[in-house]
Amino acid sequence: CSARTNKPVLTLFTKKPCPLCDEAKEVLEPYKRRFILQEVDITLPENSVWYDKYKYDIPVFHLNGKFLMKHQVDIQKFEDQLVKVELQHD
Repeated sequence: CSARTNKPVLTLFTKKPCPLCDEAKEVLEPYKRRFILQEVDITLPENSVWYDKYKYDIPVFHLNGKFLMKHQVDIQKFEDQLVKVELQHD
């Protein structure tokens, strides 16, 4: 099996503190070898667009730049989308 460098990017829109985000990351832990986790702190000035959009909805997840889910991890939906993205890259 060849080493994959084109892993899907899972973006987590978060802020500190965010117990729900921590919980979501724990749920995703078993999958972490299959994607790159990118965290976006929506409270930073450069992320004000995301803050306006998601301040009441975090955690929010995008997979490869596309909205995936919010509030909590829907593991079935995540798994389905992850597989779909992985198949596109093979």
